[in-house]
Amino acid sequence: MKKLILAFIVLPFLGYSQSVSGTFSPSKDFTYAFLYKASPEGADYVNRGKLDSLGHFEIPLNETVTPGIYKIVYAIPPEENNFDFIYDGKESVDFNFSYEKGVEFKSSEENKLWNSYLKSMEMVNITISNYYSKNIKDEEGFNAIFKTLKDTQKGYEDLASDKLVSSFILANRPYIPSEYQDVSTYSNNLKNHYLNQIDFSNYLLQSSSFLVDRITAYVFNMEQNPSNDTFKSHVDDVAKAIGSDNSEIKTTLLKILWQRFVSLENHELANYITDMYLLELANTTGNIVLAETITSYKNTSIGTKAPNFEIKSKDSKSDLHSLEGSEYYLLVFWSSGCGHCLKELPKVKELVTNKSNIEVVAFGLENDSIDWTKEIEKYPDFTHTIGLGKWENPIVKTYGIAATPMYFLLSKDKIIMSKPYAIEDLEVLLNNLK
Repeated sequence: MKKLILAFIVLPFLGYSQSVSGTFSPSKDFTYAFLYKASPEGADYVNRGKLDSLGHFEIPLNETVTPGIYKIVYAIPPEENNFDFIYDGKESVDFNFSYEKGVEFKSSEENKLWNSYLKSMEMVNITISNYYSKNIKDEEGFNAIFKTLKDTQKGYEDLASDKLVSSFILANRPYIPSEYQDVSTYSNNLKNHYLNQIDFSNYLLQSSSFLVDRITAYVFNMEQNPSNDTFKSHVDDVAKAIGSDNSEIKTTLLKILWQRFVSLENHELANYITDMYLLELANTTGNIVLAETITSYKNTSIGTKAPNFEIKSKDSKSDLHSLEGSEYYLLVFWSSGCGHCLKELPKVKELVTNKSNIEVVAFGLENDSIDWTKEIEKYPDFTHTIGLGKWENPIVKTYGIAATPMYFLLSKDKIIMSKPYAIEDLEVLLNNLK
């Protein structure tokens, strides 16, 4: 009887004995491993494991941890220090990780198969590159290489047929020519085929980094020294490949491309994505924050005319676009309740003291005018205006003001020339003005 009771006690736990474990090296560089469940919308925290002196951790998994794509975050910032893996609900996952070698899975057939597949395909691709580098027409060698590629792909597809990793192997299916092609023809066909095998509606692909890696590689790495026209064509190809039936993932992926061009300070491409696709998608999906963000970026891109606003003073009313008589205008968004602003405005005053060709337009974001009225007395040579409602003032959204102080250098025609981030950047900029 005791044995029977023991069986009932033990059996329920046998079904949920999986875990995620790993060893990080060198151990001194890491403290915790954080486990997240990934989805197309983001990632949900599951648990964390503290590393021991050898860099090892283990996180037990119970019945609430369902099959899918998971992430291990191992350092800050998390968006740059993580990797995906597959959990099938059946096998424990164990790995070794180092910055030098990346992740190597010791258990979990799903993940070992994917890593093995990627290494095998890399070896074949190296062989293809070596073949074309010889610059000779060897049809027998050509056919042998691409037969190997075809057999390798099919072999792994067969091995993955009943596994979650099958989605990734199928999506990564390479272009395989049926007859001899020179390097130019092969390269063009390789590019044209690059996005064809991807099912953008696949939940596992959406939850992983695969789609992001694929589209960024296509847009930025498919051609050497691409022009803006080339970038636009690549963005169009990505949008077409995703299709019109996947608006959520299309929004996510095009937003990532938009952010990449913003980080590269390529305003033309960022605004092209906004105008052609992203603003309509943001409105269609009800993403108000995204719509406001990309609109304010477009409004204040370098080379565009600064959005107009009213300038109120005791004696008159004017607006930004009506100001005349100066070669440059330094637009400063600040607040009397902002400590950084109160420290930097005297420095701004000092920087422009001997520059007769610069007029400072100081836009105060305020809840009321009491402290603002006192502060502006210290800067009689500035052109002042106030925006009541502070962060709720419409100009905040128009200019995309996320913090104060914020600077814009305008030409005499109110064209945005620069957006220096810090007072040190502003000092360098103004000192270099003629």
